[in-house]
Amino acid sequence: MHLYDLPLAFALVGLALYAVLGGADFGAGFWQLVAGKGERADEVRDHAHHAMAPVWEANHVWLIFVLTVVWTAYPGAFGSIASTLSIPLFIAGIGIVLRGGAYSLRAGTTTAREQRRIDSVFALASILTPFALGTVIGGVASERVHVGNPGGSLASSWLNPTSIAVGVLAVASAAYMAAVFLSGDAQRDGRRDLAERFRLRALAAGVAAGAAAIGGLVVLRFDTHRLFTHLTQGAGLPALVLSLLAGIATLALVWRRRYEPARYTASLAVAATIAGWALAQRPLFLRDLTVQEAAAGHDTQVAVVVAVFAGAVILFPSLALLFRLTLGGQLGHVESTGDEQPAPPARPLLPSARGARLAAASLLAGIGFLTVAHAGWAHAIGVACFFAFLAFGYRAVLGGDMLRP
Repeated sequence: MHLYDLPLAFALVGLALYAVLGGADFGAGFWQLVAGKGERADEVRDHAHHAMAPVWEANHVWLIFVLTVVWTAYPGAFGSIASTLSIPLFIAGIGIVLRGGAYSLRAGTTTAREQRRIDSVFALASILTPFALGTVIGGVASERVHVGNPGGSLASSWLNPTSIAVGVLAVASAAYMAAVFLSGDAQRDGRRDLAERFRLRALAAGVAAGAAAIGGLVVLRFDTHRLFTHLTQGAGLPALVLSLLAGIATLALVWRRRYEPARYTASLAVAATIAGWALAQRPLFLRDLTVQEAAAGHDTQVAVVVAVFAGAVILFPSLALLFRLTLGGQLGHVESTGDEQPAPPARPLLPSARGARLAAASLLAGIGFLTVAHAGWAHAIGVACFFAFLAFGYRAVLGGDMLRP
């Protein structure tokens, strides 16, 4: 791997995290839309609404991360994508705004009619947004975007068979992820009847997502033959097989009501699909534009890598704590009974001085290997130093006591 590949790898990791975490939020809106009417339908809507409450804003961090990294590290490619695919990107942006507004306004509704209208807006935006983002991926994957402003047709670049197939797959995968996650949340809360209902939804959505994936491969066979060949016979094949196995494992785990491990296998299936696309498309970024040609200058690439690792020291511990509390059910509202013992005073969070020194040394070494040397082995050492910086920085930020059970 070369230095110019690293920011793209970061962006793909961010895209996978957004597809999994943000996708589960979008899928929750899908289940709100098709819940039906009556008391049982209201239970589904309320459970989907409250389950995403602690994390729905945090999940959009990954979309911002992807856009920022690609914009900075591959400015020409980003400009071509943003101009050519401006319509679906605008639709996705409007959908995200409508979702956020509807989610916030739901708490202020005073009648059932108002709440149904707000839920309908939220649910429709939750379907429209992943579909629009899927068409953007399809436009890039089918090589309908080339360098230019715009670099292709404003209509056919996203209204084509591959884009539509990827959009449908994005919606189906989001519904699948959400049903798996919501099953586990309901089981953890002791609501076994609700968990069973989402279990059936997860099984049905898993089959639907698998059918959408198979249909997508058929579309690729006739519409984007190069990508299809590299995905089924070339570098993307291992990731495709991994996605298939993870999807089957998820269905088996959900069938056996083992929801917690099913979260991770479902996430792996989605992430492997993204990895397969990236591997199959290498070395192209856009049509007639390789990743190396699209990359910004050496100094910019180094700055992006340094910024990502430095930000990770703050971001990852924060998100890890958030999801740990969420999955542990510790962010729910607990009413006071007046009998609780006062909590002991919190101990001050003292950073580890040794960890801070090691983190600083690793950061300086990483910058040195990436800026002074130009050989591949030196860049590999530099990246390893940044991973060491991330580990030592994590310890320095949290302090030694926080890392002990």
